[in-house]
Amino acid sequence: MKTLLAGTFFLISIQFAFSQKAEDQPGRNNQKADGYKGIWFTLGQFSEYGDKYSGGLGTYTAKHVPLAVYAPKVNKTFFVYGGTTGEQDRYLLCMIGSYDHKKKKVSRPTVVYDKKGVDDPHDNPSVALDENGYIWVFVSGRGNGRPGFKYRSEQPYSIDGFDQITEETMTYPQPKYIPGQGFLNLFTKYSGVRELYFETSPDGVTWTEDQKLAGIKRPEDKNAGHYQISGQVGEKVVTFFNWHPNGDVDQRTNLHYLQTTDMGKTWTTADGKEVAVPVTDMASPTLVKEYFSQGRNVYLKDVDFDSNGNPIALYLHGPGHQPGPENGLRQWEVAHWNGSAWENYPVATSDHNYDMGSLFVKDNEWMVVAPTENTPQPWGGGGEVVQWKSTDQGKTWARARQITRNSPRNHNYVRKVVGGHDPFYYFWADGDPGKFSPSHMYFGDSQGTVWELPYAMTKDWARPVKRK
Repeated sequence: MKTLLAGTFFLISIQFAFSQKAEDQPGRNNQKADGYKGIWFTLGQFSEYGDKYSGGLGTYTAKHVPLAVYAPKVNKTFFVYGGTTGEQDRYLLCMIGSYDHKKKKVSRPTVVYDKKGVDDPHDNPSVALDENGYIWVFVSGRGNGRPGFKYRSEQPYSIDGFDQITEETMTYPQPKYIPGQGFLNLFTKYSGVRELYFETSPDGVTWTEDQKLAGIKRPEDKNAGHYQISGQVGEKVVTFFNWHPNGDVDQRTNLHYLQTTDMGKTWTTADGKEVAVPVTDMASPTLVKEYFSQGRNVYLKDVDFDSNGNPIALYLHGPGHQPGPENGLRQWEVAHWNGSAWENYPVATSDHNYDMGSLFVKDNEWMVVAPTENTPQPWGGGGEVVQWKSTDQGKTWARARQITRNSPRNHNYVRKVVGGHDPFYYFWADGDPGKFSPSHMYFGDSQGTVWELPYAMTKDWARPVKRK
C-alpha cells in the first residue's frame, strides 16, 4: 500500500536542472497571489506554421480532469490552473481559486505548489472534492524526472492552506470521488512510453499500488502508448483512450473505451462485457472507432453522459500532427453509446489539433463550447470561442453563438465545471501562440456570457468584469 510520503527529491525541468534539494529552495506554497495570471508555454517543435502547440496554457491539458468543481453546500466553485509569478515570467505555480456565487466575487488565488523553476504546464494540477468538503489538488509530475503530488486542504471548503499527502510518479491525474467509497484516480506513467494506470483510496491518504489499465502493442512494436480522458456519473467511471503506434505520440489514433462501476475491480465495455486489464491486444473489444488505416490522428477533448447515463466522447481528428493548411481543417466529432451501439457524428471544424473545448449535456440539449473560430491567430492553438448546440442527441449541430470577438489573443482549453452552476459554468485562458504574451483568464455561463478574472488584485475578493 502507498501511504503518506515525505523526503527529498530532485526536480528536472526541460530548461532547468537543479543540484540543490527542492525543499531547500524558497517556495511560495500556501501564499496568496495578486491576481489570475495564466502560464504561457511553447513546446518548441516548430514547422512552417509555428509550434506544434503554444500559447496561454493555464487550463491545459485535456488529460488533466477535472479542473473545477461546484460545491452546492457553500455555493462556491473551486478551480485549479497553471499560473505564474508575473506578466514577464514563465515560472509555473499550481494555483487554486474560488468563486462565491452569492457574493459574485472571486477570491485571491492560493499557490498550492510552487514548481520551483519548471515552466511546463504538463505539470498543471487537477482537483476533487470529498464528501466532507475537503479539497484535493493532484499536482501532475512529468515523466520519471519530476514527481507528482497529492495535496489536501487544511479545512473543508477552504483554499487558505494545503498539506502534502503523497509524492509519487503520476502524470495527467484524473481523480474521481465516489461518496461512501473513496477515490479512483486515473493517470499516466512513463515507462519509457505513456501507459495508463489507476489507483484507489478510501480516504486519500492510503492508496493501492498502481494498476496498469492499458498498454496496447502490435507484434512489431517495441513500445506502447496512450492518452485518455474520463468522466463520472454516479458510481460509474469511464475512460476513452487513443493508441500511439509504437509509442509515437505524433501518430496517435483510434478511439477506445472502458468503464467500471466497482472502483476498478472490474472493467467492461459499454455493453457490459468484462475486459481483462491491462489491455494489451490490438484486437481488444475496447475499440470504438478505427482511424489508423485512414491515416488520421485522434485528439481527445471531453466526456459527458446522456440522460440515461450513456457515455459520450468529444474529440477531434485530422490527417497529421503539424499545424497549418497542409493538414486542412480538423474535424470535431462526438462518439455516443446509444444503449446498444456506438454512433459518431460531426460537430464543427477548426484549424489546430490542440484547439480544446468542453461538452455539456443537459436533458435533450447538447452543447459544445470550443475555440472553433480561427482568429485572431490562424493556424495557432485556440481562437475565438463559439457555442454549438444539438437537440437530436448529437446527430446534427448548429452554431448558436460566438462567445468571444475581436480578441487580441487566441482563447483555448475551455474547461467545464463538474456540477457547474451559472455563471461559472466553464473557464479558460488566452495567449498568443506565435509569441510570448501575458495570459488572461475568463469564465462563462451556459448562455455564453463572459467575465474576465482579475489579472491584478489588491484585496482578498474582487468582482470579475463582464465582457461586452
